[in-house]
Amino acid sequence: MSWTVLVGMVIVLGLALLATLSRRTELRRMQHQIQERDRAVRAGSAKAQLQHPVIDLSRCLGCGACVRACPEDGVLELVHGQAVVVNGSRCAGVSACARECPVGAITVTLTDLEQRRDIPVLTEELEAVGSPGLFLAGEVTAHALIKTAIEHGMAVASEVARRRGAGARAPAGAVDLCIVGAGPAGLACALEAKRLGLSSVVLDQASEPGGTIAKYPRRKLVLTRPVELPLAGKLARESYSKEELMELWQRIARDEDLPLRFGEVFQTVDREADGSFVVRTATGEYRARHVCLALGRRGTPRKLDVPGEELPKVAYSLMDAGSFRDRRVLVVGGGDSAVEAAIGLAEQPGNDVTLSYRQESFFRLRSRNEAKLLAAVERKKLTVLMRSRVTSIRADAVDLEVANASGSALATLPNDDVFVMAGGILPLEVLEKSGVSFDPALRPAADPIVEQGSGFVRALATGFFLALSALAWALWNADYYALPADARPVHAKHLALRPGQGLGLALGTAACVLILFNLAYLVRRERKLGVTFGSLQGWMTLHVATGILALLCATLHSGMDARNTVGGHALWALVALLVTGAIGRYFYAYVPRAANGRELDVGEVKHRVARLVDTLDASQRAFVERVQTAVHDLIEARQWRSSFLGRVAGLFVGQRELRRVLVALEREGRVQHVPEERLRETIALARQAHRAALMAAHYEDLRALLNAWRYLHRWVAALMILLIVLHLVFAFSYGSAPRLGGIR
Repeated sequence: MSWTVLVGMVIVLGLALLATLSRRTELRRMQHQIQERDRAVRAGSAKAQLQHPVIDLSRCLGCGACVRACPEDGVLELVHGQAVVVNGSRCAGVSACARECPVGAITVTLTDLEQRRDIPVLTEELEAVGSPGLFLAGEVTAHALIKTAIEHGMAVASEVARRRGAGARAPAGAVDLCIVGAGPAGLACALEAKRLGLSSVVLDQASEPGGTIAKYPRRKLVLTRPVELPLAGKLARESYSKEELMELWQRIARDEDLPLRFGEVFQTVDREADGSFVVRTATGEYRARHVCLALGRRGTPRKLDVPGEELPKVAYSLMDAGSFRDRRVLVVGGGDSAVEAAIGLAEQPGNDVTLSYRQESFFRLRSRNEAKLLAAVERKKLTVLMRSRVTSIRADAVDLEVANASGSALATLPNDDVFVMAGGILPLEVLEKSGVSFDPALRPAADPIVEQGSGFVRALATGFFLALSALAWALWNADYYALPADARPVHAKHLALRPGQGLGLALGTAACVLILFNLAYLVRRERKLGVTFGSLQGWMTLHVATGILALLCATLHSGMDARNTVGGHALWALVALLVTGAIGRYFYAYVPRAANGRELDVGEVKHRVARLVDTLDASQRAFVERVQTAVHDLIEARQWRSSFLGRVAGLFVGQRELRRVLVALEREGRVQHVPEERLRETIALARQAHRAALMAAHYEDLRALLNAWRYLHRWVAALMILLIVLHLVFAFSYGSAPRLGGIR
């Protein structure tokens, strides 16, 4: 007895200690992620410029598949057991998160389409609204992926071929399709046009195919997804170097004899009276029945507009960092291109490199580039000047204005080369002159992104109809299933329905196969054994369907009489597994959603306080910031640093503490002559933030308790598998066919 008590105490206390340490680690991680999200909101990086993930919290189960699938760190994280967007600006638009989500809870979409005037208005066929026959493809449509660009180009050529087949022929001297741009979209369009028998011409201002990729630095890795190129085969890899892709484009253009015209600087597109187009370049004109503009979004490089920018030492791209050595270099910009250029130049012998950025933090930077930048700064290979701007460029120096605590100061850097990488200017004027509209009023209203619900009702309906079908079968054969076990062997249906033979055996075998398929979902979700085929959403649907069907098959296999045997116990374990899974499916979304909803409320209050601060004078602003700090300290103490019992006590003690702090602050505000209206608004916002944060903490505690349900579900699954294995072993050992229900 003493040994049992001692060993039991060690096990119980050890498990409790591990659970407590794990819980504290999880809370610290969530606190860090929420702080990172707040920082991203302040810096403007919470939303992407183009494509942005939107999460339906009513569906999210918190499985983490989206976080694992995202190629960029820090875009998505798990908070309160659900995925949230932290740094949306890092989203590359790959949509891997949407493909991997097993319940369809993520949508990757373009942001703020109702107001934006830098995204063209297109039909579903990628045709410019109001300009029939004028198409856009690739990056100019605000979709940046190579795979998407290739799909756009192919879709345009297919649509032109369909229209030509309907009777629209090119006028004399005109081609069916003129393609402007020889990047991935333009080349794919030309290849598909050739495959479909269209006459075409491809115009590009460069001297080789590749588009924006041709301007990338040497050996830069380019990410893509497997995609099929017309006539050329499949791009099967997920990453290529710039040189590999350029060689690929050139080989394809040469092998397929594509009608490429280089050195053609696009100017405009004009429509003729007969409906055809004239594409005008700096050196000539081309007539076509249809036009595809695959120009990209960069357009012309953004300039600084400062004295000396016309000097020959100023460049707007970097092709090969290795050709710059023993140079004093300034790189201007805060995006990935600028940081990659600065890092590449800093690695060259003898270079003294400075990176100048006008913002106080990098907010559109990919995580791997940010890590490389920090490492280069730490090794003193690179100097970074935040909140700085170039004021003039001279032959041997650069003048900058650098912000500091007291305002700003002028600085002069000895300099040999300047690289301005502040992005590009979309050729809006040229596109609008050619017939492309950017008017949001012409854009069809986007379907509002709303929560779709957990799908629990649909799952219940599906399970109900499957169970109803099984019940109908049981009633159809009630003359057999209603008999006691010892009376069944003489019944005419016994050979067909008994568990060890005929249909009964087939149902038992089917139940085992369905259970194997059901468990395969876990292998696919965790990407175990390299299993990655098929969408995770499809696997999740299979997981639910096979669970229900396995139980129904096992029930009929048992002859509707689960006895006190290993097989009967396995059947009851299967019932428990289905019930715990169904209940958990609901709570896994509902409780975390409530917690995240409260966190969003806290974020909204913080945003309102920040707006309030901007409207106040210096003395009033100091008071509001003092209120912010005091309430923040209360929230931190209750939400993240206290124990579960401390947060329970906070339900009773927290309000008293808050009241005491706010009374003191209100008295302080009146002493500082803060206007009564502002004073009441500030105190009300502080109280609202405190309440929302406490509710988020309590929902998080509830989620942590309910998380034990997951372990119950998993242990029931393990028990069920063990019982089925034992059932099969016993059945085969005693020469009987396997039966889940324990009936011969």
